[in-house]
Amino acid sequence: MKFALVLVPMYLCLVWLFFQQTLAVDPTVGFTSLPLDQSNFVIQRPYNVPVNKRYSFVDGVHKMWVYKTDKPHSPDSHTNPRTEIRIKGYDFSSGVWQFEGHGYVPKVTSGASIMQIFGGSPHATTLMLRTYKGTLAYYRNPILVKNIYNRWFRLNVIYDVDANKVQVYINGDLKLETTGRGGNSHFFKCGVYAQDDDSHYMESRWKNIKVLKKN
Repeated sequence: MKFALVLVPMYLCLVWLFFQQTLAVDPTVGFTSLPLDQSNFVIQRPYNVPVNKRYSFVDGVHKMWVYKTDKPHSPDSHTNPRTEIRIKGYDFSSGVWQFEGHGYVPKVTSGASIMQIFGGSPHATTLMLRTYKGTLAYYRNPILVKNIYNRWFRLNVIYDVDANKVQVYINGDLKLETTGRGGNSHFFKCGVYAQDDDSHYMESRWKNIKVLKKN
């Protein structure tokens, strides 16, 4: 009888683990990964510092950092400081597109956008994923993940332009489905871009970055 009582919790635990695994999906099914190399990555950083003072690429990891006191990315810009990868060569205005990457946000970072779909109307962006004190949010709300710090996570962002639908997956789990925000041309960006309530130092790291298109 005691043996049976031990087996029941173990069985329930295995069932729960199986159920959790079946919830996760592969958002890239039905998509084609497009050719992408370092030439597609335009590094936007404070205009008065060299690239290597705000960006590094070591062992396949793109590391980007910025300070809240930094200059914008160009002398004539009035935007906040940023160090971001702007993916060049795959701007789009129709179809179904996807960004995939593994991201990492250290604990010191808050009040920063770490990934965005640029292009919107009247807004400048269709999507921003921001971190605030450990959370990951769609703009400021809703919160998608309560604790994003100090761990690698897989991010998939899908934008169906014609259907005006945006989806965000974290580690294969659908965390957000929302409508687009207009605009005639879009592209993907990742890194750190200071927003409101920004910390003094902001950093994010990215690897295995892909751009995919629906077949």
